[in-house]
Amino acid sequence: MLNRRILRIKAYKVLYGSVIAEGTSLAQAEAQLEQACEATRDLYVYMLSIIPALTQVAKDRIDAAKSKLRPTEEDLNPNMKFAENGMARLIAEDVDLNKLLAKKKYSWAQYDILLKKVMTSVASKEYFAQYMESSERSLTEDCRLFTKIFEEEFDDNQDLEMILEEKSMHWVDDLPYALSWCCRSLKDFADGKSWSLLPLYQSEMKKGEDVESDKLFVRRLLQSSYAGYEKYSAMVAEAVSGWEKERLFLSDVVLVVMGLAEAVSFPTIPVKVTINEYVELAKYYGTPKSRAFVNGLLDRLVQNLVNEGSVAKEGKGLL
Repeated sequence: MLNRRILRIKAYKVLYGSVIAEGTSLAQAEAQLEQACEATRDLYVYMLSIIPALTQVAKDRIDAAKSKLRPTEEDLNPNMKFAENGMARLIAEDVDLNKLLAKKKYSWAQYDILLKKVMTSVASKEYFAQYMESSERSLTEDCRLFTKIFEEEFDDNQDLEMILEEKSMHWVDDLPYALSWCCRSLKDFADGKSWSLLPLYQSEMKKGEDVESDKLFVRRLLQSSYAGYEKYSAMVAEAVSGWEKERLFLSDVVLVVMGLAEAVSFPTIPVKVTINEYVELAKYYGTPKSRAFVNGLLDRLVQNLVNEGSVAKEGKGLL
C-alpha cells in the first residue's frame, strides 16, 4: 500500500536515474516508475507466500523424524500445531495471490537453505514455544505468530536480501514496506476483517471519498519534474553562491526540482507539506548537510514562485 512519501521516493529515484543516464525519454521514465511501484506489490505477495513454504519445512521435519531408525516418542507423536496452521492453508488457497505468483513465476522451492535457517531460528524463540504450548488453535493466533515472524526474522537477513537482489533491483529497498504490509494484512485479519490483499495505492483504501488517485499523483509528479527539470535546476544554480555550486550534489538538486514541480503542479497540497516532505527525503538521500540546504533553498525558491504568481493554491492557508 504505497503512501505519498513512498511514491515521492520512487519518483525521485526514477528522476535521479534519468538525469544520470541522460537521454531517458519521459515514456521510459514513466514505465520505470510503474515497474518500481508494481515491484513493491509483487514483493508483498511473494513474502506472504513464505507462510506455506515455512509450514512445509515444518511438515518435512516431522516426516523425517518419524522415519528415523529409532524414533522417539516425541518423533512419533509430534506437536502438529504449527504444521497444521490455518494461515498456510488460507494463503495456499488465495486465488488472486496465487495467480500473481504463477504469472511472475515466483516460488520459494529453490531456496530451501534459507527456509530451513529461518525455521530453525523461529523454533528457537520464546514466542514460538509459547505458541506451541498454547492449547488455542485459531487463525487469530496463527496471524499473531506470523506477524512476529515477519517482524523478527526478515529484518537485516542477509541471505534473504541476496535472494531478493537476484530477483529484482527494487526489492531490497522495498523489503521494509513489504514486511509492514504483510504485518498489516495479518493484524487486520486477526482483528476480524475479511482476508484480502492490500491494494497497491493507499488512495484505493478510501473508496467513496473525494481523493485524488495516488497513481495519478505520482505520474503527474514525475511528468512535471521531468518537464521542468531544466528550468528548475537553472533556478537552483542561479540561487546558490559560487562556492556552494562546487559543493552542489545532484541528489539535492533533484529533490529541490521535485519540490518546486510539486508546489507548482498540485494546487491542493499545502506548500508547507511539500517543503517538509522533501526535507525529510534529504535526510536519507543526501549528505549530512542536505536537510538544511534543501529546506532553505526550497523555501526561498517556492516563495519566489509564489510572488511571481506561478504557485496558486485552492483554499486558504495552503501557501
